[in-house]
Amino acid sequence: MTLLERIENPRDLKHLSQAELKSVAQEIRQFILEKVALNGGHLASNLGVVELTIALHYVYNSPVDKIIWDVGHQCYVHKILTSRREQFDTLRQFGGISGFPKREESVHDAFETGHSSTSISAALGMAKARDLKNESNHILAVIGDGALTGGMAFEALNDAGRLNSNLTVILNDNEMSIAPNVGAMAAYLSRIRSNPRYKWFKKEIGQILRKFPFGGYWMAEKAEKLKNSLKYLLVPGVLFEELGFTYIGPVDGHDLPLLIRILERVKQIKGPVLVHVVTQKGKGYRFSESNPAQYHGVTPFDLNKGRKSEKKTVSYSRTLGKHLSQLAHTNPEIVAITAAMPDGTGLSYFQEEHPGRFFDVGIAEQHAVTFAAGLAASGMKPIVAIYSTFLQRAYDQIVHDVCRQNLPVIFAVDRAGLVGEDGDTHHGIFDISFLRHIPNLHVMAPKNTQELRHMLDFSLQLNKPVAIRYPKDNCGMSEELPSSPLLDLRWEMLIHGSDVLVLAVGSMVETALEAADILRGQGLNPTVVNARIIKPLDTKMMDELLQSHSSLWLTIEDNLEEGGFGSAVNEYLVNKGMEVRIKVIGLPDQYIQHGTVEELRESLGLSPADIAAQVCSMIKKEILHAGLP
Repeated sequence: MTLLERIENPRDLKHLSQAELKSVAQEIRQFILEKVALNGGHLASNLGVVELTIALHYVYNSPVDKIIWDVGHQCYVHKILTSRREQFDTLRQFGGISGFPKREESVHDAFETGHSSTSISAALGMAKARDLKNESNHILAVIGDGALTGGMAFEALNDAGRLNSNLTVILNDNEMSIAPNVGAMAAYLSRIRSNPRYKWFKKEIGQILRKFPFGGYWMAEKAEKLKNSLKYLLVPGVLFEELGFTYIGPVDGHDLPLLIRILERVKQIKGPVLVHVVTQKGKGYRFSESNPAQYHGVTPFDLNKGRKSEKKTVSYSRTLGKHLSQLAHTNPEIVAITAAMPDGTGLSYFQEEHPGRFFDVGIAEQHAVTFAAGLAASGMKPIVAIYSTFLQRAYDQIVHDVCRQNLPVIFAVDRAGLVGEDGDTHHGIFDISFLRHIPNLHVMAPKNTQELRHMLDFSLQLNKPVAIRYPKDNCGMSEELPSSPLLDLRWEMLIHGSDVLVLAVGSMVETALEAADILRGQGLNPTVVNARIIKPLDTKMMDELLQSHSSLWLTIEDNLEEGGFGSAVNEYLVNKGMEVRIKVIGLPDQYIQHGTVEELRESLGLSPADIAAQVCSMIKKEILHAGLP
């Protein structure tokens, strides 16, 4: 039996020697490598926090002491040490354990974190709850230097210094989020890492100055000013000190005995403490050490050979980046903005060709949107590429700063719909609902990558706020469908039938066409429309369709049914006083677990066969209701 197999919960670590703990670290690294190579997942970030996680569980007493992981995808070591090692083959699989902290999975998962920069706020809330209940447990937030670029983290740091509760922030500094970090904070942390260690300075300088042979109030005042001046010049972490934190670091995040000694000391310090831990993303695997960005989130791969270069298949993200790059050659007003996702959004192509007009603002979606508003107000044409799930974080900026002023910002809403194994924190299933009711905003969804190009061309000419939503998946059968340049905000008739009407949005167009094939095999003649403009609705086509299809309408979308595209169609028909029988097919009013997109659609009744069956069931009810034989 290996040492790792003897660990059933964090308490078992406390019975091991430090030499044995080092062996456990090696075994965990190998375990993670083997499991992620087999099933995929977040690799480099987890390899980087092995020693840190072991030290935290060795020194603290989870679940009484609370450890909050930010962003959360680096919680694999934590899960292994908290009774989920034997379930690890199910990680991110349909029905298996999540790749993020999940309270329903374990009492050791103190808070769920799938979006960045939230941990310090949550930890501070827990710390104040502890104080109000006169308890004495420890609260820790483990936050990466990438997540520290998010404004919410600074709001929490500022408040924590004011409240002065006992709270420990572990700054896991690996110089990266997914892409290399950007901005002044990244440069500041880099300077700290490169400075000599002056941890003793703040305490000792006052004692040295007091030994001078002249005293009194004047000297004490001058000494204090001198001490503060020298502190700003020499002491690492002065920013955090000025926010009210006791700063400790930088600390080697792979020196397990040192981490344990420091954390034992930190437990005794009153008030907020920030421990600056420097780690190497991808530690212990030569391929991920040399290219941590490529090994951030991975599909299954050969452990001995590393990851093969991904086949350059057609994808919406890549199409966006390449087409914008082409357009920018002839349009100097085009600029591109991302929030720490240049590769994921495809904007790395734009970055290479137009570096002066590309802006990676870090994990700061709110800033990205208002920054774009400022550019647009000054005559530029900004395209903001952000995943749907992260665009939620900038809702007020979309409403207040862009749409209220009717500024021509284009939102490229990547990863719309179900995204698969990342699960409920990352599914982009709310964007239609939270965008379509905003005045001045146009909302579009292409059926394939060619239509995405046409929508970008059209949106740049429209000179208004536009959101174009598209999925993570590469295009399938719908990529073969012809697509013409957009000349107006009209929908597209794909199949002109005579009975049931199907209005489909974006990635669901392909599903609608497959369902139509099934229905034709059952003797029906459906009409299928590509409802590519979600807002404003194509009311002219709807009025035309009411003349030929007055009995049964179907809407299909990969958004929540509540407040989505189908709701908009239903509202229009009700307001016209039309008694059309309409079935809205979308996602249920719940958070949806992880699994492949195909598995999730099957489980939610969104497969072509399921949709065809629903149509047949409705038609049978219609026949019975009419009393026909």
